[in-house]
Amino acid sequence: MDYPKIRQKTFLILLVTFTIAFVVILLPFYGAVFWSIVLAILFAPFHRKLLTKMPKRPNLAATSTLLICLVVVILPLVLISISLVREASVAYNDIRAGQIDFAGFIQKAFSAMPGWLVNILDRFGVGNLSALQAKLASAAVQGSEFFTRQAINIGQNTFNFLVSFTIMLYILFFLLRDGDKLAVQIKQATPLDNEHKRALFNNLTAAIRATVKGNVIVAAVQGALGGVAFWFLGVQGALLWAVIMAFLSLLPAVGAAMIWAPVAIYFLLTGAIWQGVTLIAFGVLVIGLVDNILRPILVGKDTQMPDFIVLISTVGGMALLGLNGFVIGPVIAAMFITLWNMFSHGNQKQDADRLRRPD
Repeated sequence: MDYPKIRQKTFLILLVTFTIAFVVILLPFYGAVFWSIVLAILFAPFHRKLLTKMPKRPNLAATSTLLICLVVVILPLVLISISLVREASVAYNDIRAGQIDFAGFIQKAFSAMPGWLVNILDRFGVGNLSALQAKLASAAVQGSEFFTRQAINIGQNTFNFLVSFTIMLYILFFLLRDGDKLAVQIKQATPLDNEHKRALFNNLTAAIRATVKGNVIVAAVQGALGGVAFWFLGVQGALLWAVIMAFLSLLPAVGAAMIWAPVAIYFLLTGAIWQGVTLIAFGVLVIGLVDNILRPILVGKDTQMPDFIVLISTVGGMALLGLNGFVIGPVIAAMFITLWNMFSHGNQKQDADRLRRPD
């Protein structure tokens, strides 16, 4: 019997089995683990600079970085979420009380439409004003009820959220303090040559940083600009629409235009010409340029992915994994491209070696 091979196979079986078991154990808190890793990668350069100033106090350096992360990232998100829930509840109450008159809005829009446009809508089955009013009003009520239910669910699941949040901070502290050592151990355990390991890990960290920083910055800027424009034009619930535009801005190319464009069309159809023209000009020349200029610089350049790959991977990731997917999707796409480039270069190198080899 070949005992060394049996021992090696047994070891591999145990390794795979307990790795899978460990992953299953972490699944209930995969979001906390995932975001602790993401934040550790994002704040690692700052932590290294801080550590050079206090090399003998790694715990203090990690704690200081953690506090900076709380102030810069987490606290603003919590405050925005609280404001969003409050404004969504107000909008829901206004809709239920009839203060937001969707029927009146639709009536004004239909009255301002030219006859040819009404005929086209009839062909698509949306020319029946009363039926359309009922559908849109129902959709609005359902949408507001959804946001309200989510707010209630957040309140009911406060304990689970606090547990996940605490776990995330706890893991983040140790990743900041011991992350470099852990990265070295992972690299040593990865069964690839040094060149491939260096390329793989560098591209992984670059993709995570570029995706998070780029998408979040673009989304925040577009949402803020859209919210300011809505507030200036007197659109009700400007903060709520700003957050929705920021969320949709995670999708390249389409993003915030899914909100401001229909509002601009409504302004034009109801005779508010200067509001509609102003919003279209602002949306195209300011909000749109933010996406066209910043996203390729912050996301596409660092990940070395074309815009259509970023779009497809972002949408697919969010469809499968929810909000976490806007990071996981592009990162998977970046790793896919990196590994195939490695494979292609390896084959090219082998072909070149065969050509140089004498027969």
